Parts: sequence; C-alpha cells; structure tokens
Amino acid sequence: MKSVVFMFLCTTSLLVCLLFATVCCEKKDSVPEGNLIVLTVATEETDGFQRFMRSARHFNYTVKVLGKGEKWNGGGYKTVPGGGQKVRLLKAALEEVTEEDKVILFTDSYDVVFASGPKELLKKFQQAKHKVVFSSETLIWPDRHLEDKHPYPREGNRFLGSGGVIGYASNLKELVASWTGKDNESDQLFFTRIYINPEKRKSINITLDNKCRLFQNLNGALDEVVLKFEDGQVRARNVLYDTLPVMIHGNGPTKLQINYLGNYIPNLWTFETGCTVCSEDLRPLTGLKETEYPLVVVGIFIQQPTPFVSVFFERLLKLKYPKNRLRLFIFNQESHHENQVVSFVKEHGTEYQAVKLIGPEEGVHVTEARNMGFAECREDIDCEYFFSVDIEVVLKNEDTLRTLIELNKPLIAPMMTKPGKLWTNFWGALSADGYYARSEDYVDIVQARRIGIWNVPYVSHVFLVKASVLRDELKAEDLFRSETLDPDMAFCRHARDQGMFMYVTNLHTYGRVLSTENYQTNHLHNDLWQIFENPVDWQERYIHQNYTRIMKDKLIETPCPDVYWFPIFSEVGCDHIVQEMEHFGQWSGGGNKDTRIQGGYENVPTIDIHMNQVGYEKEWHKFLLDFIAPITEKMYPGYYTRCTSYLNFVVRYKPDEQPKLEPHHDASTFTINIALNSKDIDYQGGGCRFLRYNCSIQAPRKGWALMHPGRLTHYHEGLPTTGGVRYIAVSFVDP
Repeated sequence: MKSVVFMFLCTTSLLVCLLFATVCCEKKDSVPEGNLIVLTVATEETDGFQRFMRSARHFNYTVKVLGKGEKWNGGGYKTVPGGGQKVRLLKAALEEVTEEDKVILFTDSYDVVFASGPKELLKKFQQAKHKVVFSSETLIWPDRHLEDKHPYPREGNRFLGSGGVIGYASNLKELVASWTGKDNESDQLFFTRIYINPEKRKSINITLDNKCRLFQNLNGALDEVVLKFEDGQVRARNVLYDTLPVMIHGNGPTKLQINYLGNYIPNLWTFETGCTVCSEDLRPLTGLKETEYPLVVVGIFIQQPTPFVSVFFERLLKLKYPKNRLRLFIFNQESHHENQVVSFVKEHGTEYQAVKLIGPEEGVHVTEARNMGFAECREDIDCEYFFSVDIEVVLKNEDTLRTLIELNKPLIAPMMTKPGKLWTNFWGALSADGYYARSEDYVDIVQARRIGIWNVPYVSHVFLVKASVLRDELKAEDLFRSETLDPDMAFCRHARDQGMFMYVTNLHTYGRVLSTENYQTNHLHNDLWQIFENPVDWQERYIHQNYTRIMKDKLIETPCPDVYWFPIFSEVGCDHIVQEMEHFGQWSGGGNKDTRIQGGYENVPTIDIHMNQVGYEKEWHKFLLDFIAPITEKMYPGYYTRCTSYLNFVVRYKPDEQPKLEPHHDASTFTINIALNSKDIDYQGGGCRFLRYNCSIQAPRKGWALMHPGRLTHYHEGLPTTGGVRYIAVSFVDP
C-alpha cells in the first residue's frame, strides 16, 4: 500500500513538473509585442491608406511605411499581375533589421483593416507553429497552371495570398533573397513558386493561414464572412471555419466589400456606442468671420420638368452660409423653367459672389454641363468645395452645406429619401454589372436605426466634393461621360477607380428628393397637381401652416351653431387656385341651365368653374379625404365620410357680375366653403349669413374653411360683394 502511494505521489509530482515546465516554456517562447515590426507599402496617402492607419492606431500597432513618395510601378488588380515593387521594398527594409528574433508583419494597406491587436496576432502566429505564415485564398492567381503543385491542407484554403505575411526576420530574409525581378512583375507568383517548391517551403518553414485565423482575404470568400457584433465589439467572422481573423483584406475585386466592413471594423460603429469616429478630423466653422468661410461653387442642375422649382430657390436663399462666399453655376436644360430661373437670378443674383447661368438655348448636354461645373471650381484657385445639387432635391435642413464642410470628407452626400419609400440617393452595394444592389445595412441606415457616416459605392443628386480632389484624383475633364452609364453612375465609377471613398451621412435629417414622374406642364400652376406624386411637398406648399395644430391648440372656431371655422389653405394655395381658374377663364354664365351637372338645371346658380373642368377632380377629392375628412370626423362624432362630393367648384363674386347668392339649402350632407382671398384687400362686403340662427360671418379669413350641414338646418345666403372680386372654393360632400 505504501509503495502504491509513493508511486502516485511521484507520478503526480512528475506531472506537475512537466506542466510547470510547459508553462514556463510557453512564457519563454512567447513573442513580446515590442519584437513586432509592421511593414506596409504606400506610395500615396489614399483614403484606403488613412483607413488602414486609423485601424492600426486603434490597436496600438506601430507601422513603418515603405515607398513614400515613390512612383508606383507595381500595377493594380485590374491590370496584369504586378506588385514586384513591394518585394523590392521589403527586401531593402529587411536588410536594416539586424535582430533575427524580430517578427515582421508585411501587409498591403490600401484595402486592409486591422480587426484585433498585436497580442492576438502574435499568439495566433505562434500557434501556427511555422516561421513564416502567408494568408490563404480559395482561388489561385495569377497562374492557374500551378494548381496541381499546391499541397492539400487537411482543412481550409489551399492557395497562397501575398497581401499578408508574418514571419521571423531571418526567415523572411531567406524568402526574398532570390528576388531580382522588376517592379511590375508579380509578387504573388514569386512567393507562390517558393511555396510550391517542397524544399524551399521546408527550408524557410512556410505555411498558409488556411482557416483565416490571421488573415481574411475576401476574394472568393464573400459568402463566408459576416459581421459579428458582441459586447460592444465588431469583428469579421469566417462562418465556414468559425474563426475571427485579425486582418481583413479586400483583395482583387472586393474593394466595395472591404469598404462595407470598414464602416464597422474596428469598432467604428457598434450598437452600444453608435458612430465612434463621426466627431474626428472635423473642420469647425464656428467662430469664423464671414470672409473666412471656404469659398464654395454651388452647381444647380435642371435636367427635366420638375415640381416646386420656385420652392427650391426659396430654400437655397435660406441656406445658413454667407452668400458672398458662394458662387452659383446654374445649368437649366428645361425651357419650361426658364422664367423661374431667370427671375431668381434677376432678383437675388447680386447677393452671391458670382452667378453663371447656362440656359436651354445654348444646347449644352447635361454631361458637358456637369464637367463644366467641376471646372468652375477646379480652375478657380480660391474655390475650396463644389456643392452639386439637382433641382429635385429638397434641402429642408438649412445647415446642410455648413454641416457637410465640417465633416471634412473628400466627397460626402447628405442622405436624401422619398417619403414612404426605401429609396435614397445612395447605394449600399453594387451588383456584378455595376448597378444597384442592397447592402445588409441599407434599410437600417435609411430608417435611421444606424446613424453615422458611411463609405458607399454610389451617391447622386446632391454631394459636396473638395476642390483639392478635383485637382488631383478627379482632375479628368470628362468624369461624367460614358457610352453605357448615366452621368452620375459614370462619375461614381471614376471616383471608385481612383480609390476615392464616397460617403453618405445620416447624422441629421437633411431633406428628400422629389418624384418627377408624371409631372405635367400643361397648367399655369402645375405644382397644384402634385398631391399624389409629392404629397409632403404639396402639403408644405399649399396647406395652412397651422393646420396640424388645429386639434392640439383648439384652433377650430364656432362662429355660428354647428358651423366650424378652421385654417386649411396657405396664401400660396389660395392664390394658385384663383390664378389657375382665371387662367382657364371659362366661367359659367350664372343661369339656371347648366349642362355641366346631372339633369342640366341648377336651382341656385353661381358664376363658377367646376374642378373637373380644369382636370382637378381627383386631386380635390384627395384633398378632401386627407385634410377635410379628419376634421369632419372629429367635429361630427360618429360620422365617417368618404368625401363623395356632388360638386366641387370655385365661385366668383363681383358687384357688376354676381354680387350675392339668394337664400338656399345646399344639396349636400355637409358643405365646405373656403375663402380664397382677403376682405378689405381684394374685395369689400361679402360673407355668409345663416338665416335660421340670424348669424353671419362677414369677415372670412383667407385660407380658412367654413364647414356646415347642407340640408334642412343651415339655410343660408351669400352676402353682397360691394367692391373688388371675391373668390371661394366650395364642395358639396355626401358620405
């Protein structure tokens, strides 16, 4: 028994000693973070490079940049295989490393982001149990004929990727020792040939990161990679191998995908914090004198008949930015809008530093016009920004321009929507053929569940671009020209091809974009017909500003029993209806015979024009349903109406034509009577008297509606108009 106990104790002691020795060994063999050297090549400080460096700083990596200021001769992913320049620079840099125990991480930068820090990187490197670890890919490139020579791993990707490699300095020196190639030769082919050579692979001790524990190349693996949000952190997760890569590389044609992931990694946006970088690198304008504000060329483009053009210019005037620091470049292709444009320039042009107008008579194509707009800024040494705005943009936020400048991005668009739709002026992704595709976060961004600044592949309708960008990356004179693409798509493709990042921001609500579909130009005030296509803008233009406060602030008055008086139309709404009717001009004669109505006989005739005569019956019915019915149902509890109206018409009263209306009942369940102009300004006298109650409304307010029962109880008359011209809009409404 004693011997058994003794043997057990000895065995236990031996295991403890072995375990202790293993732990000590692991500690001894672990690479100190100070031994890590990160090398990358960047001949220019592109947007992608700045993103890489920001991610490096986030995790406290120290990066040595090779090739700064050199001309890049190494080609690109869209051209023939290249990258040899990187090998040359790496070889030279390694010669300066004298300590052989240094661990070198050599990585691309323009399309790479770090997702974790040096500690995890070094740990996973050691766990690979090789001296050199390359990233891996599912696809072989650039020489498919070498496929059979690649060893098969037990699991994971089979082919080498040259965009990321980590290894000990001595081993990497051996790796690049034989390089004598040219800058435009393929780095990936060079490294691949070494890897597929069994002797060299063993001598240098090379392996691949087959399961993407260190490096995640996106090309060929897009379906494998998802965002992982957990505990306030954002990582990319490879769902095929259930790994969390330390570095993400948008190699080959996956630049848009790395841009998408780079909106979140590393922790740029989380559910807990929201946007963590939206307040970085700002250009504050607060405190500047007006003369110190950046000079901006504002390009305004009118390509098609568009509603509410006058409102666009009204909003432009309200932008909170010094007008003497704005130069306007206005391109108008539509003769229909010439009067509105010329009127704006004539009345307000002198308020701006300068105005250049290109009208329809000049025959300039929109593509050429947009290029000309850029040139106006590019060639003006004082210009710092170009603000491009299409005429269908509704700039509700008066701080839009100022806010975009302060965000300090090379090219940024304020997110614009269309009410009730998921449409916006940006695309979250592109399809394989370069057209619209929906990113996973698109709906959340549009519906403001995710708020921030987003790197996207396409923006349109309104954006701000720095003049420095127009003089460098976007210096080409034909950025909007393409044989196959629309001008906006051609421009965005040019920007992407230059490695430029385009951003959209939904940090604030900026406005919306009008629908121009079905916009007719055969009326005097065509915007009146926009209640279906652009209902929000129609309401803002034509409905009284106090309408939404009617119930909350108890604005409904009761001047007579069961007669309700409330604001409904704006001044502009009243004026446009009157002007539209006078422009139509076919007023009735005021006699009893009336072929416009069923039966052809009118008991109580007026001089009027019916809404259906001007093609406004559907729009008026929509107005009744949206704005009158809710009031009716509140004031007459239990009564619900579909606003099936017997008659909708505008009446004109003149002393020498028809000054008044005899006592009568209306052929309606209830009647709406809207004053379209002002007493003592446009006319004298007038009003309405309810005989049964001996109650009169003698001072109708412009834009206010009288609502009263039509049959039985409210026998009434129109009081004489003694001067001027009085107009009212009337609806006889049945359920």
